[in-house]
Amino acid sequence: MATKLPLWKIETLEDVKQMFENQLQRLDVAYVDFYLLHALDKEKWEKAKRLGVIEYCEQLKKEGKIRNFGFSFHDAYDVFEEIIKYRDWDFCQIQYNYVDRRIQAGDQGYELAASLKIPMVIMEPVKGGSLAKLPEDIAQPLKAYAPDKSISSWALRWVGSHANVKVILSGMSTMEQVEDNIKTFANFQPLNETERELMESTAKQILDRTRNGCTGCAYCMPCPFGVDIPRNFKIWNEYAKYGNEDLTRKQYDSLKEEEKASNCKKCGKCETLCPQAISIRKNLEEVKEEMNRL
Repeated sequence: MATKLPLWKIETLEDVKQMFENQLQRLDVAYVDFYLLHALDKEKWEKAKRLGVIEYCEQLKKEGKIRNFGFSFHDAYDVFEEIIKYRDWDFCQIQYNYVDRRIQAGDQGYELAASLKIPMVIMEPVKGGSLAKLPEDIAQPLKAYAPDKSISSWALRWVGSHANVKVILSGMSTMEQVEDNIKTFANFQPLNETERELMESTAKQILDRTRNGCTGCAYCMPCPFGVDIPRNFKIWNEYAKYGNEDLTRKQYDSLKEEEKASNCKKCGKCETLCPQAISIRKNLEEVKEEMNRL
């Protein structure tokens, strides 16, 4: 059994103690097998240290109320390095898949955790479903090589072929997905050299479809007219890479009207601040046209 401590909901160590006791009561258990500091980033990590959360959880482990103490992570590699070297963690959980290898902890984070012999739990192995259904021209070589294997099974096998990965999280929503995942891991076969090269090629094709080089740094923000420039570009780039129309429509519709690309007044302030020298006004016009077509 696993559960997490949501650090954004606590302000004092007493809050932590109360929350943990509530979790035990709600779960109706005397201990938790795996306890995580939830979604650590620089800010939440500093709060955990400041409030003495780590020491408190270590005490709970001594008392047998926590069997394995770890964390889940969402920030840049340098923050991950600081956290994972802070103490001898029992495990850690990161986002990792064959496309997002240089995002958040990424390849560097995997290698560091492996070198420290800290077992890893992987989330987003299929990138929220984006790697379960690829554009036909990108999927074709995978289908030709193994007609009986699902596209999502390739993503899962890529993650599972990493020796220090011990658990892979999969957000299954249909019985068919459950059955396919069981089939993938029942007689698990790590990727061979040919398959690894095929996955490298697939990732490159996906990444080559990126429309612009927006990194989400948000130096362009705030927009004087309320446009959420980084979110528009993220939605646009993800659509270009994976071609998921339903997800793209849902994401774009979730934006407030003033946040959408269509609200750009072409003032140009953003372009004077962008470190990537992106043609933001032109690209926002393209986002608007493409989203209108959808």
